[in-house]
Amino acid sequence: MARHSVSPVSIDSLVLHADIVATIVGDKNVVVTGITQDSRNVEPGDILCCIRGDSFDGHQFIGEAVSRGAVAVLVDHIDESIDSSVVQIVVTDVRQVLGRIASAVFGHPASSLKMVGITGTNGKTSTAAILGTLIEAHGGSVYVMGTLTGARTTPESIDLHAQLRSCVDAGIDHVVMEVSSHALEHHRVDGIVFDVAVFTNLGHDHLDFHGSMENYFAAKRRLFNSEQARVAVVNVDDTYGQQLHAEAVIPTSTYSLANISDVVVTSSHVSFTWKSLDIRVPIGGSYAVMNALAAITAARELGVPEQHIVSGCASVQTVPGRFELVPNDVDIDVVVDFAHTPEALEGLLINAREITRGRLTVVFGCGGDRDQAKRPLMGDIASRRADVVIVTSDNPRSEDPHRIITEVVSGVEANLAMVSSIVNRENAIESAILGAKRGDMVVIAGKGHETTQEANGVLTPSSDVVIAARVLQIRKEKTK
Repeated sequence: MARHSVSPVSIDSLVLHADIVATIVGDKNVVVTGITQDSRNVEPGDILCCIRGDSFDGHQFIGEAVSRGAVAVLVDHIDESIDSSVVQIVVTDVRQVLGRIASAVFGHPASSLKMVGITGTNGKTSTAAILGTLIEAHGGSVYVMGTLTGARTTPESIDLHAQLRSCVDAGIDHVVMEVSSHALEHHRVDGIVFDVAVFTNLGHDHLDFHGSMENYFAAKRRLFNSEQARVAVVNVDDTYGQQLHAEAVIPTSTYSLANISDVVVTSSHVSFTWKSLDIRVPIGGSYAVMNALAAITAARELGVPEQHIVSGCASVQTVPGRFELVPNDVDIDVVVDFAHTPEALEGLLINAREITRGRLTVVFGCGGDRDQAKRPLMGDIASRRADVVIVTSDNPRSEDPHRIITEVVSGVEANLAMVSSIVNRENAIESAILGAKRGDMVVIAGKGHETTQEANGVLTPSSDVVIAARVLQIRKEKTK
């Protein structure tokens, strides 16, 4: 929630170009030169956008913003205590209009870009990365925005439109972005009409926020209407994707495993035939097939020629923390993956089972202060799909990691796997790798690309890839 400078714009012009219903209290000709929703960042000439959040209300900080030089505030009620020199833009719900305000204040940058929005529970990051490569193979310039580029999968409205403005100014012509359900629920992407909207799948996640799968799906579905997208690309192997397709209100293309043949999946690459084209992607695991299919279908909607789809797929780089193989010469497959939902973990382990030459070990945990209902489900999945299960910490945040682990283990079915728990994640990874035999596969799930572990408000450096590489070196030294 940074503060951003903008080209000078009058309040009257800003409201007009945002196309919102608002009451302006004060001089509508006052000029704004910056925007923020954090009063601590206000500079003279700024507008403060007052959001009501779960733990704070931005309206409470108007006095601080005015003392710092704010000339206008975006609010949901008239505040008679505010000095008359400060303009009040009064709307029914600030969060609902902030995307449009942000788009207008930055000059509607999305309208100058080819925009692709990708939503779904799993596969967004990999699909975005693959699609970005396909666009580049066709000669386009692209910025991929999502889990790997910021603290939030989808930035807050002001930060998002500021980034899009920077893309336009830098001469970039395509933006491929992950669109989270939180972002859709909070209207962060309002003010953008996506040229292509992609749906990957829907699984058990974020129910602490949405309350039910129906509400979760309703949030995702917001992306697929004529105000938000021109064309949809939908996975019809997913039940919710089938429903989305059946209810489509915009032109929709579908993708499915039924569209391909000659599928080969290994730990280092996948290949298949699609529309008589031989596709090879240097990313391992069966999920790479579906992610590539999503990207290919979206690329076709963007007009990327077949030859560039083929060459682009072949040049895709490993996506950090997405079925990422940790190189070693001790004959053990070690895979780091971001899988942190029941469906993602099960798919990951099914795929790992298909390609491992020996035993399958999984190290994973569940995050604190997040959806608790999925914990025993993931314990059950791990015990059914792996030979060895080590339950450990995964960003416990404010919760007791022992309690989280107990909830995960409560779902374990007896006698289906060797199950143990090691609270310290580094020690758990070390135990798994040092305990593996030649030909085994060790899957480290949940954190993927992340480089920190969060506990009690403290972030500690922690990378599964770095830890695994260090332990593999220790194992190599021991075998000399």
